[in-house]
Amino acid sequence: MKKLIVISFIGLLVCTGILCNKVTVDFEEENYDTRLSGGAATVFLSNGKAFGASVPGLSQWDSYIHGVGDKMFSQTFITAPAPHFGGLGVLYNNVSCVSCHVGDGKGIPTSGLINSGLLTRLSLPGEGLHGAPLDIPGFGTQLQDKGVSGKIPEGKLSIAYQDKVFTYPDGTKVTLRNPAYSIINAYTALPGNHQISVRLGPPIFGLGLLELIPEQTILALADETDRNGDGISGRPNYVWNAFTGKVELGRFGQKANNPNLLMQVASAYQQDMGITTSVFPKESVWGQPQHDGIMGQPEITDSMLMATVFYIQSLAVPARRDVEDAQVIQGEKLFKQINCSGCHTPLLKTGVDVRLASISNQRIQPFTDLLLHDMGPDLADGRADFKASGTEWKTPALWGLGLLSRVNGISAFYLHDGRARTIEEAILWHGGEAERSRNAFAALSKDERKALLRFLSSL
Repeated sequence: MKKLIVISFIGLLVCTGILCNKVTVDFEEENYDTRLSGGAATVFLSNGKAFGASVPGLSQWDSYIHGVGDKMFSQTFITAPAPHFGGLGVLYNNVSCVSCHVGDGKGIPTSGLINSGLLTRLSLPGEGLHGAPLDIPGFGTQLQDKGVSGKIPEGKLSIAYQDKVFTYPDGTKVTLRNPAYSIINAYTALPGNHQISVRLGPPIFGLGLLELIPEQTILALADETDRNGDGISGRPNYVWNAFTGKVELGRFGQKANNPNLLMQVASAYQQDMGITTSVFPKESVWGQPQHDGIMGQPEITDSMLMATVFYIQSLAVPARRDVEDAQVIQGEKLFKQINCSGCHTPLLKTGVDVRLASISNQRIQPFTDLLLHDMGPDLADGRADFKASGTEWKTPALWGLGLLSRVNGISAFYLHDGRARTIEEAILWHGGEAERSRNAFAALSKDERKALLRFLSSL
């Protein structure tokens, strides 16, 4: 079945003529438009649909496949038997991709609601197969908090926030929300040493560009021994690719725990919705008492799976805004001055992709290095994920940061679990390798802090 995916998708590309697309060339430095966050894959949208546009220049057939993938991403799955899309798992977290990624952005950090984007990863101390987190018998590595009729969910996530006040040197105070997580109403007893990692699904636009950043580029940004003495020592995660049967560089997920978009999408179908594919032919609750032990045909076809992957690969990036505004320019200088750019690398270049000219060989501004960084005890989840430790998180991309609330239609939420309600709060939570930069931000004048925040909101 794995071979079928490759053959079917390559056949799709050949038939559409994508392989003949002309590859774009570099932007000249003196003529470069700084608004182009995604290079040729940039769109000038700043409304509620800013994350959902396709990259420019798609062929008619590409546009069709993108549209099929869009429908798959928005499709609500129901319980079997059903004439169409009846594969919703015995246990699941949500009924569609878009339920967790509202407008191709984020959901909200609540527990159990239909538009919640939170997932709860579980494990026991130690390593599982291929270095993965160690399964909890009867629970696996993700808490499924919903069940079809007659089935009992694995449990529910309980969130309790406590206020934590941060005081700037100038006396200004900011109230942060410090979450405490626990599992309640578990269908069977959890081991006392179980580990929890709560994660808010990130935006999905621009991921095709990030997938194309050459591995050597990412590794060149790593500085595990902090040779330059700036306190930042990013390192790569290496994860198991169930499709290729190899250990590969991690790029996607909050801890860079997936190697590519195929694995990211296939695992989300399996873990979040209980939808099986040829990549993961067993439901996530296979072997648990809630499952009937029957494994049928994959519940979505290879073509459906690959259309979903192609949809995400071909989503454009919204342009930067107000790039000539004096306050934004000042904020960008301060961003570099206090070394936020030590992790949030502003400029990268994608590799060559003969399938999609708009994402191939592009100069992009994602503001990420795709590396793991120790973010200190306040943000730690205490749960290892392949090579990522319990204090490490992957640097998130910052493009589109200022548009999150417009796309959500409500207040935006930041950091890996959505605890921060503003960009300022997110900065103040930074510790570990980012502590120097956080302290330097706190030491800025009030006007300088406003300028830096204005810059981040312009991305």
